[in-house]
Amino acid sequence: MARYTGPRLRIARRFGEPIFGPSRTLSRKNYPPGIHGRFKRSGKTSEYGRQLMEKQKAKAIYGMLERQFRRFFEKAARMKGNTGENLLQLLERRLDNVVYRLGFARTRRAARQLVSHGHIQVNGKKVNIPSYLVSPGDVIALSPKARANPALQRAFETQGRSKYAWLEVRKGEYAGTFLYVPSRAEIPENIQERLIVELYSK
Repeated sequence: MARYTGPRLRIARRFGEPIFGPSRTLSRKNYPPGIHGRFKRSGKTSEYGRQLMEKQKAKAIYGMLERQFRRFFEKAARMKGNTGENLLQLLERRLDNVVYRLGFARTRRAARQLVSHGHIQVNGKKVNIPSYLVSPGDVIALSPKARANPALQRAFETQGRSKYAWLEVRKGEYAGTFLYVPSRAEIPENIQERLIVELYSK
């Protein structure tokens, strides 16, 4: 499946915020990338420009390209309730994101690779589709082969955490449980989903 494989720091600099985590380089180069980045005028961005930028930021954070992101939006629009909140909840339920949130990997990109290579099980069955939607009560765990890998063991021991109320980490079992779908207030990403809804609603 297609995915962005270019430099992530350039993407973070484009949005002017550490969307992939803290970065000393980003704090030092707090201007857009490119030869003219530091000389660009900070003129007023149009409403369409703000909407487009917010959509691009959400895609970058969750590691998705346009076609797949659009499908997630259309699914969110068919659901009951607030479309923007539905969209973020669907993105949070992606298996690669849950693996990242549980601390199996340091980044979503690394989490996606774990899933794609068959190192993750959901309820005891191998799932190698990063966009698989996790449901409340699902148990996500490293496969038996992955548990025997010293590097993955160390990574989980270091990164494994239960800092999100909707996730429960069981370190001794190299597993975690998706307890419930988080509300918008619990999702930490700095995304103005209203602008994304407005963009796609035109």
